[in-house]
This record gives sequence, structure tokens and C-alpha cells, in this order.
Amino acid sequence: EGLLPTNKGDGDSEPTWIEIPHELLIYTDGPKIPALVNCIYPQFDQYYFNPEYLKERAILAPTNDIVDDINTHILNLVPQESKEYLSADSISKCLDTCNDADVLYPVEYLNTLNANNFPQHRVILKIGVPIILLRNLNQSIGLCNGTRLIVTNLGDNIIEAIIITGSNIGEKVYIPRINLTTRGCKWPFILNRRQFPVKVCYAMTINKSQGQTLTNVGIYLKKPVFTHGQLYVAISRVTSKSGLKILIENEDGTCGNQTRNIVYREIFNYI
Repeated sequence: EGLLPTNKGDGDSEPTWIEIPHELLIYTDGPKIPALVNCIYPQFDQYYFNPEYLKERAILAPTNDIVDDINTHILNLVPQESKEYLSADSISKCLDTCNDADVLYPVEYLNTLNANNFPQHRVILKIGVPIILLRNLNQSIGLCNGTRLIVTNLGDNIIEAIIITGSNIGEKVYIPRINLTTRGCKWPFILNRRQFPVKVCYAMTINKSQGQTLTNVGIYLKKPVFTHGQLYVAISRVTSKSGLKILIENEDGTCGNQTRNIVYREIFNYI
């Protein structure tokens, strides 16, 4: 049900395109991100600081660039002063690094680099904003990779937050800056970055959402999913079909009702 059995991509051995049920779709003639935000975060100006409101909802997208655009949009709606944290970046002094690496790759260039599950050089936060941990800090008190929290205070060298997911909900914790290094990246060096291991998480990538359980989920498919089971992962985050909304953006900027689904073609039978 809901499949388009005749649509195949080049080289596909079986159909890979599905039609999303109409009741799950968001249609708009205007900007896509505000429409999706208004649907998943209704009355945001009244509930932006409410832990119960924030922990039950998120917007998911396939790639970090789209997630960052959504988070920036919502962050700008929060009526609080922002605080900017800049990382300290350097190249690891190891045997595999060439002697003139510091000349070839200046700090300004290092600041532009981003890796998977790695904090950005520039992190902007506000009190009341939900964040997600990108590293295990202290599992005994609930500070694990993937834990979501709400910022309650912003110091120069510490972030105070309250845990909203996991087994330590409601606990006040303190997040420090830590030293992180990239491994297995395509760069000809190892990047050292000292930064808070967090990211704003009104929206998150589909891959990062694994393990989360949410009442309200919006999926923004400006680009189709690109790995096996990714669409299934996104849809299975929501606890009921009534809490799921999907916005598909076609290449011409219009809203569509078809998207690519790799492997799991009967996904809507499982929610």
C-alpha cells in the first residue's frame, strides 16, 4: 500500500520509489523550513523553554547541512541572548604529518572543517535550547553520546544543562570543553579540536536520531535518503502515525509526495 511499483532508478534491481500517504504530508507554497517548524513546534514562542514540549519532538533530515539550516532558523526564534563558543584547532604532531603542515593548513582553514559526530568550530547557544551530546563524558550520570539536554546556564568554560532523555531525566549536569581528534577522515592530517562536544538539536540527522523515541517527528526530505534503511530509521523514531509529518521538496522547489526508499519498502505497515 502506498508503493509505486513501476518506478525504478537506473541500475535498481527492484522498485525504490514510494508514494507517501497524503495525511502524512506537509504542503506549502512558501518557505519550507518555517512551514515544517510551525507543524512540529506549534506555539513555539510559548513553549520554547518547556522540557516536556522539547523532549517529545524533533525534525529529522538526511544531511548535516540541512539540519544546520533548521537549527539556525529555530535558534533565531528563541527570545534569549546568544553566546558564541569558538574552538581551538590544530594539527596533531604525529609521524604521518608532514613538517610544513602548519603552513599548508592554517588555523583559518582548520576552523572550516567539519567531521561526522564532531562539534563545529563555532557553536552558538542560548538558555533554553535543546542540545545533544556528541561524545560519552560520564555514563554513570547519563552523559552519553546521544543524550539530549536543555541549556540552563552558559559560562565561559562550562555549560550547565538538565538531562531530558535516558535514565537520568531531570538531573542537572555540567559539560566542559574537551579535546577531540578526528580519525579515519579523508584529510592528510589528524585534526585536534578543543570544543564543547554538543550540538543544537531541534533538528538532527536521521543517523544521529537512532535510539531516540519521539511523539512528534517531522522529516524534511530536501534530498532523498542515501543509505540502506535510513527512511525506516527516521519513521520508526515516532511512537504513532498521528505524530509523523513529512515534507518532500522537489528539485524545482515544489512540495512532492514521492521519495526514494532503500530496502524497507513496507515501512508504513510498522507504525
